[in-house]
Amino acid sequence: MIEHPATTPRLRLPFLPTLLVGLAVLIMIGLGIWQLQRSAEKTAAIAMAASNPARPAVSFPALPPVPRDLLFRPSSVMCLRVAGWRTEAGRASDGTSGYRYIAQCVTGAEGPGALVVMGVTPRPDAGPVWTGGRVAGWLSEEPDHRPLIARLAGKAPPLRPMLVARTAAAGLKPAAPPSAADVPNNHLAYAVQWFLFAAIAIIIYILALRRHIGLKSA
Repeated sequence: MIEHPATTPRLRLPFLPTLLVGLAVLIMIGLGIWQLQRSAEKTAAIAMAASNPARPAVSFPALPPVPRDLLFRPSSVMCLRVAGWRTEAGRASDGTSGYRYIAQCVTGAEGPGALVVMGVTPRPDAGPVWTGGRVAGWLSEEPDHRPLIARLAGKAPPLRPMLVARTAAAGLKPAAPPSAADVPNNHLAYAVQWFLFAAIAIIIYILALRRHIGLKSA
């Protein structure tokens, strides 16, 4: 009598869960690669911005985003009137910390207006009495309060242009000029996060498969 060797049951992966996990992992890896590309672009943009303060003055851009070749360039804007004030943590030109007063300026009958940093104070109060006029300074971008998920996915709206005034409003210290050192380059960290998410998804799925196989063989 001929005995046939025992055969090991062939493992069959569940189709739909495997497909969904595979697609999710591919998307996360793709996002990680995209963030690596963005990191290289941002590094080049920061290098360009570092030399911009010494370049000739440019017109204040009407709409976002601020082109990288204009970031930190000297500029000026005419503030017809101040529609409101915002306060943000900031630093004065003498190195002290405090609160920046950002004027929300009206620049015409229509349009987005302009944001102007009019100076820094050690503590927030009723706000400066400045009501508008011609302001000269350096081009920057508004503080970034966009949701992290939107930034990771590239869905966040562009940051509006903002002018950091050379001369402060009465009662305020001049704000520190914008610097390339203040521009974050978090794209490499975002890429690592996406790759970690992909690895964790694979590990969790493998553990779930092992548990599933163990329950079936029990």
